[in-house]
Amino acid sequence: MAHRTTTPKPPSPQTNAQGSGPPSARTQQRILTVLFASQVLSGLGLAAGTTVAALLVQDMLHSTALAGLSSGLLTAGSALAAIAVGRLSQARGRRPGLAAGYLVGALGAVGVTTAAANDSPALLFVALFLYGAGTAVNLQARYAGADLAAPAHRARSISTVVVATTVGGVAGPALAGPTGHLAQALGLPSLTGLFVVAAAAFTLAALTLLIWLRPDPLLLARTVHADTSTDSAQPTSATAASVPGTPRREPSLPLGVLVLVLTQAVMVAVMTMTPVHMHAHGHGTAASGLVIALHVGAMYLPSPLTGRLVDRFGSATIAVWAALTLLAAGVLAATAPDDSVALLALALILLGLGWNFGLVSGTAIVTDAAPVATRAKTQGLVDVAVAIAGAAGGMISGLVVAAASYSALAITGAVIALALLPVIIATARKR
Repeated sequence: MAHRTTTPKPPSPQTNAQGSGPPSARTQQRILTVLFASQVLSGLGLAAGTTVAALLVQDMLHSTALAGLSSGLLTAGSALAAIAVGRLSQARGRRPGLAAGYLVGALGAVGVTTAAANDSPALLFVALFLYGAGTAVNLQARYAGADLAAPAHRARSISTVVVATTVGGVAGPALAGPTGHLAQALGLPSLTGLFVVAAAAFTLAALTLLIWLRPDPLLLARTVHADTSTDSAQPTSATAASVPGTPRREPSLPLGVLVLVLTQAVMVAVMTMTPVHMHAHGHGTAASGLVIALHVGAMYLPSPLTGRLVDRFGSATIAVWAALTLLAAGVLAATAPDDSVALLALALILLGLGWNFGLVSGTAIVTDAAPVATRAKTQGLVDVAVAIAGAAGGMISGLVVAAASYSALAITGAVIALALLPVIIATARKR
C-alpha cells in the first residue's frame, strides 16, 4: 500500500445528521431550540413542587415537622425516575426517555389534585412521588444539550437548556395566587391550582419532545463517536475540539458528583422550609411566592453567563464559587430578621445562584468524564445520587426546623458548603 503524501482532511463540521462526521451547527441549534421549548413548559410544571407542596402537606397532616416530607417524596421519586430515564435513554435515546418521564410527572400532578380534593394523605404521598419524575427529566434534559456540543462549548450548551427553565420557573410561583382562585372556582383546594397547571405543562413538554426532538442527540452522538473512533489517524487539535466526547483535562467524575450532590442538598433543604418559615411569621402566600420566584430565577437565569465562565476558567474554579455563594446564602438566611422579606429574598437569590454555579460546573465535569458509550446510564446514576441528596435534605429540613429553628437549618447548610471548598481545591491541584 502506498504511503500517503498529504495529511487527511478532517471531516467537515457541516456534515448533516445522516452522514458521517461531526453534526452540523444547524442540527445542534435545532436540538437546543426544542429542548429550550420543553424546558420552559417543564419549568412551569415544577413551580407547584417548589411553591406549595410543603404547604399542602402541612395543611393535610397538621404538622410543621412533616412539611419537609413533600420535598423528600419529590426527590425520592426523582431518584427512581433518574434511573428509569437513564436506562431508557441509554437503550432508545433521549427523546423517549425524557418524554416518558414528563408524562409520569403529569400523572403525579393529577394525583396530587385528586388527593387534596379527597383529603387522602396516602394518595398524596404516592402522587408526589410520581410528580418527582418531572424534576428528574427537567434536570436530565441538560445532558441532552451537551451530547453533540464541542468540548470547548459544552458548558454553554448545558446552560442554554438550564436557563430555559427560568421562564416557567419564575412565572409559576407568581401564579400561586391566581391559580388558587381558579382552583377554588373549580371546587378544589386553593393550593392545588399550580398542580393543575403542572399536569398540562408536563404533558405539553412531553409532546414537544416526541414530535420535534429529531434527530435524537444521544443516538447521533454515538454514531459520530463510532465514526471518529474507527479512523486510525490521530486527530489534530482542531478536529479534537469539534468531536463530541473528546475529553478535556478537568477534575474527575467523583468531584463532579460531590459538587452536584452537596449543592442540591443544601439548596433543597433551605428552599423547602423558607415558605413554612415565612408563614409561621405572618407572611402570606403572595410574599413567599415572590421569594421563591426570585430564588428560582437565580437558579436558572444566570446559566448562560455561568456556562461561559466554566468554559473560560474551568469547572473547578466555578465549583469554588458555588461553595462560597452557598456559604453566604446560609449565613444571611440565618441572620435575617423574621419580618424582613427583602433579606430573606436576597438569601434565597444567593442560594439559587450558588446552586446554579454548582449545577453547571458539576454537570460539565460529569459529562467530560463519562464515556459516550455509557453516558446516559452514568448520568442517570449521578442524578440518582443528586436526587437522594435532595430527598435527604428535604426530609431532614422539617425535623431540624421543628427541633431547633430555621436559622439552625441555614447555618448547617453554610457549614456543608464550607466543607466542600477544601475538597474542590485539593482535587483541582492534583489534576
